[in-house]
Amino acid sequence: MTTSQFIASRTNISERQVQHTIQLLDDGGTVPFIARYRKEQTGQLDEVQIADIKTQYAQFKEIEKRREAILKSITEQGKLTPELQKKINETYNLTQLEDLYLPYKQKRKTRAIMAIEKGLEPLAQAIFAGKEPDPERKAAQFLNDQVATPEIALQGARDIMAEWISETTEARHKMRFVFERGAILTAKVKKNKEPDGAKYRDYFEYQEALAKIPSHRLLAVRRGEEEGFLSIDISPDEEQAVELLNRLFSKGLPASRAQIELAIKDSYKRLLKPSIETEFAHLSKEKADRAAIQVFAENARQLLLASPLGQQRVMAIDPGFRTGCKVVCLDAQGNLVADAVIYPFDKPTEARAILENLFQKHQIEAIAIGNGTAGRETEDFVNQLQIPPLGAGGLFMVSEQGASIYSASEAAREEFPHKDITVRGAVSIGRRLMDPLAELVKIDPKSIGVGQYQHDVEQALLKNALDGVVESCVNSVGVNLNTASKHLLQYVSGLGPALAQNIVEYRAQHGEFKARKELNKVPRLGNKAFEQCAGFLRIENAANPLDNSAVHPESYEVVEKMAKDLGVSVPDLMKKTELRRQIDPKKYVTTTTGQLTLQDILKELEKPSRDPRAPLAAFAFDSRVRKMDDLHVGMVLPGIVTNITAFGAFVDVGVKQDGLVHLSQMANRFIKDPNEVVKLQQTVTVKVVEIDIARKRISLTMKV
Repeated sequence: MTTSQFIASRTNISERQVQHTIQLLDDGGTVPFIARYRKEQTGQLDEVQIADIKTQYAQFKEIEKRREAILKSITEQGKLTPELQKKINETYNLTQLEDLYLPYKQKRKTRAIMAIEKGLEPLAQAIFAGKEPDPERKAAQFLNDQVATPEIALQGARDIMAEWISETTEARHKMRFVFERGAILTAKVKKNKEPDGAKYRDYFEYQEALAKIPSHRLLAVRRGEEEGFLSIDISPDEEQAVELLNRLFSKGLPASRAQIELAIKDSYKRLLKPSIETEFAHLSKEKADRAAIQVFAENARQLLLASPLGQQRVMAIDPGFRTGCKVVCLDAQGNLVADAVIYPFDKPTEARAILENLFQKHQIEAIAIGNGTAGRETEDFVNQLQIPPLGAGGLFMVSEQGASIYSASEAAREEFPHKDITVRGAVSIGRRLMDPLAELVKIDPKSIGVGQYQHDVEQALLKNALDGVVESCVNSVGVNLNTASKHLLQYVSGLGPALAQNIVEYRAQHGEFKARKELNKVPRLGNKAFEQCAGFLRIENAANPLDNSAVHPESYEVVEKMAKDLGVSVPDLMKKTELRRQIDPKKYVTTTTGQLTLQDILKELEKPSRDPRAPLAAFAFDSRVRKMDDLHVGMVLPGIVTNITAFGAFVDVGVKQDGLVHLSQMANRFIKDPNEVVKLQQTVTVKVVEIDIARKRISLTMKV
């Protein structure tokens, strides 16, 4: 099987598309670049499909590497037959490869190995063939100083047969079938762990079919096991499993068959069941991880692509009761221009004077208030100030999730070496309002407070998924080359941390970039990196307006030819719809520029550098509620979606404790995925169904 055949069979993408995509990946192409600028070669594959090909390509390489190692090992043992080599070469599944290798794999001294060392293998072979009428009499022939009785000899023969059975490819295949169809996960509380493990009470006596258990439930059970409160068993019906093995191996004369069936039962309990159980424990965990990571990645995407306020002068307030509120003022580019501490609940007159002075002095256009402790109270205080009206949506509550992570980070220390971490946190809150994407890339995506069980899943897989999401979001929006931080630039296609740092240093030494082609002067930024990154970088007010668009520099000549054929300039072509309507794309098709690329170019000329993010909308909580005690069942409230999980969505209604809208309460129809109904940061109307103040739980419904 070729690489492209392997990948095509697992992705439902044609071999031709796979071949071209692999070539682009091998040439150093990134997923965003290939998806955006190489549509002709890929047949218009999107980022998800290209990423899938990339993943499958890595898996194919892993299989080939393992196959090579297995063949080498068996060859060195002098046991590689043409038939075995053919089987290994025709296998494209890691599990099946390991099954074929299992009998030849070096292992610790097992009971079977010790029995073979005592000379009992011929006895096992005679019985396993099913032709031995009296195994006990046969066993008497194998007595020696290590084998005292016929029963010890028979036990050794059964140990050998048990291992043979457990290492048979067909037996392992049958057991996987049994586990796949009927494995039950059973969780029980460990002795004397009930009080300390109370949060896992739902799983103290718990059973569910492994194939049907939702990812969040499996991860919860696994966490309980990891923390030492629960014990877990994964088992199918034992009788069914043993019966399947009997059909495979029980044969021959009754006396031989009786010994074989004893070996079968032992093989299942001692070898096969633990081995396949471990395998399915890993498989189910991987499946749950993938589901949880998918939820987390989708949430991160929505949060990163949340609506930006844009370039406005912002006052940001990080609220606090005892330690006061930290206030910062940012200019339209997000630079810190002033900071102060106010005590609105202890010294309201002084606090009011400070805020009104800062507001006037820095001509503030919007106010961002952190949504943590004292957030609603600070909002009330600000609303009473004697300041010019901000207009609809001029005051915003902003999520503080991860702000403390950023404020204590090396990035924050580097940017504000002489400022307190509380000032850095307030700056982060203000910048999140202006551009969530540009600010959130500075912190580990795991710290932004969306998703489920992110600390329980495979961290390498989570990191890869989240890095891919961040890269996708950054490149879909585009990056201002002259204002972007190195943290944002490092996610631009083809760059990375080192080149991002070089760009920032070059910008600091030589001033703003005037044209994209200046990137070629940045140290170590070669032609390949330029090809990959240029289309995603924007230069406002550039001499060539295409430098502030998603048109790739490799296509500038095409646009210039369009303008020349119409007898106009490129700026005129970009400004006037009637001119663009006169263009016949077919006239500009070349071997390197196809119809799909030309369609993208014309769309970009119509709305150059368009931001795919929705405009920011105003939102306000119900003024009647500040804490859980203010809620009552039946109350209908506005809320904002703060997190989405596989089982529902969490909604902030302004009481410092998010409420849960269960999947079953999200619509008057059946839905499988909360994303069918809601998105992060979406405003919704909910009704209070249940309040549990002791457990800090609020149940909500959207069936209002």
